[in-house]
Amino acid sequence: MKLSQTFIPTLREVPGDALIASHRLMFRSGMLRKLSNGLFAYLPLGLRSFRKVERIIREEMDAIGSLEIKPTVVVPGDLWKESGRWETMGEALLRVKNRLGTDFVVSPTAEEAFTALVRDELSSYRQLPLSLYQINTKYRDEIRPRYGVMRGREFVMKDAYSFHTDEDSLDETYQAMGRAYRRIFKRCGLTVIPVRADSGAMGGSGSEEFMVESEIGDNTLLLCRACDYAANVEKAACKPDWAGGEGISPEAARTAAASTAAIEKIDTPEVKTIEELCGFLKTDAKRFIKTLIYRAVNVELDLSSAPGNHRGEKRPSGELSYGETFFAVLIRGDLEVNEIKLAAVLKASEVTLAADTDVVRLTGAPVGFAGPVGLEGIPIIADLSVTAMNDAVTGALARDLHYTHVAYGRDFVPWLVTDIRTVKAGDRCSLCGGELYEKKGNELGHIFKLGYKYTRSMQVSYLDEAGKTRIPTMGCYGIGLDRTLASVIEEHHDEAGIIWPMTVAPYQAIIIPIKYDGAVKTAADGLAAALENHGIEVLLDDRNERPGVKFNDADLMGIPFRVVLGDKNLNLSPPMVEVKHRAQKENRLIELGRATEELTGLVYGELAELNR
Repeated sequence: MKLSQTFIPTLREVPGDALIASHRLMFRSGMLRKLSNGLFAYLPLGLRSFRKVERIIREEMDAIGSLEIKPTVVVPGDLWKESGRWETMGEALLRVKNRLGTDFVVSPTAEEAFTALVRDELSSYRQLPLSLYQINTKYRDEIRPRYGVMRGREFVMKDAYSFHTDEDSLDETYQAMGRAYRRIFKRCGLTVIPVRADSGAMGGSGSEEFMVESEIGDNTLLLCRACDYAANVEKAACKPDWAGGEGISPEAARTAAASTAAIEKIDTPEVKTIEELCGFLKTDAKRFIKTLIYRAVNVELDLSSAPGNHRGEKRPSGELSYGETFFAVLIRGDLEVNEIKLAAVLKASEVTLAADTDVVRLTGAPVGFAGPVGLEGIPIIADLSVTAMNDAVTGALARDLHYTHVAYGRDFVPWLVTDIRTVKAGDRCSLCGGELYEKKGNELGHIFKLGYKYTRSMQVSYLDEAGKTRIPTMGCYGIGLDRTLASVIEEHHDEAGIIWPMTVAPYQAIIIPIKYDGAVKTAADGLAAALENHGIEVLLDDRNERPGVKFNDADLMGIPFRVVLGDKNLNLSPPMVEVKHRAQKENRLIELGRATEELTGLVYGELAELNR
């Protein structure tokens, strides 16, 4: 391909809104242009690399037996109403009506569409397991799209969904997907960090994210210095402090509680916050039990044994859910509640701190004076940290009053004890006890064990070997193509431009004649034709530009091999050409007669290394 015959509008200036390397370089190199905020168009150079990422993903999905289909992007709203996400997805969901007033959704994700398609065809266990995937356009009405295609409103994703008769079958596909994802990212030249993650709005249990380190990452990762533990902060767990020698264990706390002084009510005038209490009582936050009142929506956890402020409703599937429920959540005073973990424990679509009026109604006290002792009519959920507290301070359910000498198990018993702590750098690894540290990361892919969330709500069934009706369990596996491509640039660039890995480079070699005429033109055309005959993708810079401009554009575009032809080297005996690898500083001369063979070997060698 001659450069004069393609459309690569390179820029010298950096776009004013481009804050990260991939955004700057995709625009400057002529890969991308913006149509509107969060909406981008791929130009020929960018689309070539995009298609290569797409091809790698498709090859790896096909290799594990996943079958490609092509659903619509616009999906009937009734399917989203069946799943319950029409109400819970929020304003990111683009809802539209057709001329007849029928509701539709511009897909932000495809669980409903795939589940409906399988539901209409599934009848027997013999059809399972089944794994289907798409590579398709999505739309999410982001409040603040930024960082180019890293967070756009319209984007392309690979979505795969699998359907199974049992958990063993689901786990087999889940593990195969995980291996395929690792191969995909390796072939793209990316260094990824697989982390434990929360399933979020997708639902389900098992979940793993594939992250790339990024200074502008939307996710905080916790990693262990001593082992391979890695988790998103939304999911991260840590060893309790007493396991590291700080404080006492729950067993020791229960023993000590027997000799702890009796609970005592004290005046704390105008003292509401943990910080104010620390100063007033001359102690530290680790002595306090913080009590927070949370409102939860669409709780699917069984609350039949819990104190009742909840309201049960029957969903179409017959599953019991609770429209709005309030909980008292306890955690040690120096720690923070992880609301993502709390929502996951409750199987709730949303958790938020309760309004002040609800706090007063449920506790009988102003905000800042709630506590578990004597609290009735509301389920109490305690973090594990509370179980080791035997001489604590809590609110006394009245203005300007607190309790001291409060002991867990003696003075109050929670309805549920679980891990709802936000883990931070310096905490101890849950696997080996090593120190955890933080990194920022961006998610490229996410695999879930969805379980029965969609197949139940959308009434999918099949007949098992005994002729009994069963509900299949389900998995979900996604990769963002735009974000993957941008992340390759984030990892592979320098001050001059992109440095493409061979597998996703738009072209594998660029031929630059110093002056495109006479013998130089003849040699350049001949070399380009010979390389293309050997399957090498070549861009020939035939423009009437200064050599410096051509060299700068070649570096900006990041094409792996640059081959320069000029009268000086072609007049040597034998004729020579100058070859430079984009990732290396030095160039070297090779014989024109051997250039095709040598460059072909180098290109295919790099491809083999990445694809191995």
